[in-house]
Amino acid sequence: MLMALTREISAAFQACELTHLPRVPIDLDRARAQHAAYEWALVEAGCTVRRLASGPDMPDAVFVEDVAVVLDEGAVICRPGAESRRAETPLVVEALARHGHPLQEIQAPGTIDGGDVLVIGRYVFVGSSARTNRAGLDQLNRTLARAGYTVRVVPVHGCLHLKSAATAVAPGTVLINREWVPADAFAGLSLVDIDPQEPYAANALALAGAVLYPTSFPRTRERLESRGLRVRPVEVDELQKAEGGVTCCSLIFEM
Repeated sequence: MLMALTREISAAFQACELTHLPRVPIDLDRARAQHAAYEWALVEAGCTVRRLASGPDMPDAVFVEDVAVVLDEGAVICRPGAESRRAETPLVVEALARHGHPLQEIQAPGTIDGGDVLVIGRYVFVGSSARTNRAGLDQLNRTLARAGYTVRVVPVHGCLHLKSAATAVAPGTVLINREWVPADAFAGLSLVDIDPQEPYAANALALAGAVLYPTSFPRTRERLESRGLRVRPVEVDELQKAEGGVTCCSLIFEM
């Protein structure tokens, strides 16, 4: 059985951290409606969804993936690169501990955002970004090496996280924006290029034989479907205004 932890959208969502996008008005009601529909898509894919509370001091809390990396062996609690996001951690730690996950934490001065961590089999690709620093990468590498994973560091340029530029869409297959991450970092994997007119189109969530994918990127969706992938479209354009996507709104693991 799959568990998906999600987190409600804070009333302060408009004050979210932004790195690469200009600040534009966010329709809070519409964002919440889109988030609820996203949660229902997770349910349809076989997940049990548990939504955690948020607060007025947590404008980015809906992007719950950034707080932890969950593997079969346990969870690594991240130390988000934006200081404003560190108040999000305790409730996620509590929820993961309740489900029996052994926990290890990234310690200062290390920083890691979960959006920079892409797990494909026994390989873990970790983005070196504005939110994930060398000290955090070294700590994560040591932790995962002990569990038998191989870590590959991927330089990220022009976007917030590694998963803004590359995500798994099927076993051994990665959807990629080569302008933001080097393709040779994923040597040995099959690559699907985004449509060049849709630079933010590389964020997809593969789950239960389908790919949850934003309706905002129809050209790239056609490329996925031409590969025989079953695409489950979801509207997340209000969340995208906060540099969010379909991977960052949930933490998914087996119970």
